[in-house]
Amino acid sequence: MRKQQKPKTRWIAETLFEDEGFRMAYRADRVLYEEKTTHQDLVLFQNKFFGKMLMLDGATQVTARDEFVYHEMMTHVPLFAHGRAREVLIVGGGDCGIAEEVLKHKSVRRLTQVEIDASVVDFSRRHFPEFTRPVFRDKRFELIIDDGMAFVAKTQRRFDVIIVDSTDPHGPGKVLFSRKFYAACKRCLGPGGIMVTQNGVPFVQAGELRASVRHFRSLFADAGCYVAAIPTYIGGHMAMGWASTNPAARRHGAATIARRYRAAGAFATRYWTPEVHAAAFALPRFIADALPR
Repeated sequence: MRKQQKPKTRWIAETLFEDEGFRMAYRADRVLYEEKTTHQDLVLFQNKFFGKMLMLDGATQVTARDEFVYHEMMTHVPLFAHGRAREVLIVGGGDCGIAEEVLKHKSVRRLTQVEIDASVVDFSRRHFPEFTRPVFRDKRFELIIDDGMAFVAKTQRRFDVIIVDSTDPHGPGKVLFSRKFYAACKRCLGPGGIMVTQNGVPFVQAGELRASVRHFRSLFADAGCYVAAIPTYIGGHMAMGWASTNPAARRHGAATIARRYRAAGAFATRYWTPEVHAAAFALPRFIADALPR
């Protein structure tokens, strides 16, 4: 009698750093959804340790286990650094994880999210309701399906904080790392405005961070980055690019940030704290050395 073959285990590879000579893979205990959209290849699967995982074009975007680190640090650092943000713009961020965090700030009067791919938002509403449900119920939220570059180039609105939650600088996301895009964002910022960007893992992607900060410094009064440790963004620290028309915004100490946090209601966080906020701008030497002089 022939033995019944066990189903073959599927491993889904993170291929972002193949050109550098390495990749890693996650076991897909169950594939929940898979599709090639107009803009990208998308797969959602269940992993024993990380839970639901979303990958686009071979790069991990979000996991149930550690999403809070990225979403909190991309959101609360610029909003509390600004201190009086009323109008906020998110470019990208179709999973709505950042939008959910922004809307925890009662001072925000309107949150506009510009996402190029409507199918990513539709997908997230089905598979990440923990993010999308509170966002779409909030009357302050406005979703615009448009190219982010086109939106910031033409809008007449002004924003206190712009959060660029982009994919890596390949394909449709490449323009979101250009000087042209950053200049258009600066045009959209109000007095004391802040822009933060997803700027990759400096240990592997130092050139991308360096190029972005060089553009920031040619346009803004203050430029640099801050860091966070996100387990599934392999390669060490994740860098969040920082550009502001107010050089004092990133120099607030933990005590000032704590006062603003209490005034906001001291909502629950899992990574961000006033102390982490202040410390995130203290860069490891190799990251500081990678930035343009």
